[in-house]
Amino acid sequence: MPTNSERRAAAKRNLDQQVQQRAEAARKQRRALMIVGAVAAVLLIAGVVFVVLRDNDPGNVNASGSSASNTSESADSADASGAPAASAGQLPKFTASPQLGADCQYPKARPATKAVEPPRSGKVPTDPAEVSVSMMTDQGPIGLMLNNGQSPCTVNSFISLAAKDFFSGTQCHRLTTSPMLSVLQCGDPAGDGTGGPGYEFDNEYPTDQYSLGDPAAQRPVTYPRGTVAMANAGPGTNGSQFFLVYKDSMLPPQYTVFGRIQDDGLATLDKIAAAGVQGGGDDGSPVTKVTVKSVRAD
Repeated sequence: MPTNSERRAAAKRNLDQQVQQRAEAARKQRRALMIVGAVAAVLLIAGVVFVVLRDNDPGNVNASGSSASNTSESADSADASGAPAASAGQLPKFTASPQLGADCQYPKARPATKAVEPPRSGKVPTDPAEVSVSMMTDQGPIGLMLNNGQSPCTVNSFISLAAKDFFSGTQCHRLTTSPMLSVLQCGDPAGDGTGGPGYEFDNEYPTDQYSLGDPAAQRPVTYPRGTVAMANAGPGTNGSQFFLVYKDSMLPPQYTVFGRIQDDGLATLDKIAAAGVQGGGDDGSPVTKVTVKSVRAD
């Protein structure tokens, strides 16, 4: 028979073992909670990136596919006024390179939604620096001033399409109303984000202000109210779709800025945006149907 001393020693060993087991169980629980927290953080970040960047895919802020990040939306990055946070970068200062407008190329892409000849390729003039354009819609005029001195290949394409009545009768198929992305997207003959002119061309300003591989080229910057920019499905896939920024919006500098909206155009856009998006969301077809009647160089 064990003595009292032996029984006490055995009980102490058993107690020590239980304490160790409980401590190990607690450590495992803490590790599990840390893993769950880390996974949740990764999923949250991935979700934000998806929301911000999904319009970089075709169909939204893009030129030939079907849904582009809402080119951005996280309420955490907006201030109380609904504008992007000041911490967002600004568009870079423009510096003209010797190659600007020297060799504009418009290679064939997916079949054209609306048959049209591509613009002339090769060297295009950068003078005049600005070109005035009148875009008439059934909701009112949208005057544009195109930045030929900054994005001449883009302006060359836009003016060529306008001269061929490519935009006439097309719908502005997408309206976004989130604090991070507030745009009206136009220029698609298909009316669903998949259409184009049958050719594509490279990005210009602001993408061309960054060196290849520069991580800053992927960080969101503020595209200010009044900006006219090309939609795309990735670098070098510009076609006919473009978007009009009616409130400061956050996007990576991967969308060619090629003009600004005149005051009459901003008034028209504000009216369209005020009516909202079909279904009550913040991204989709506008409640107010917008048909482009004509686009003409002044």
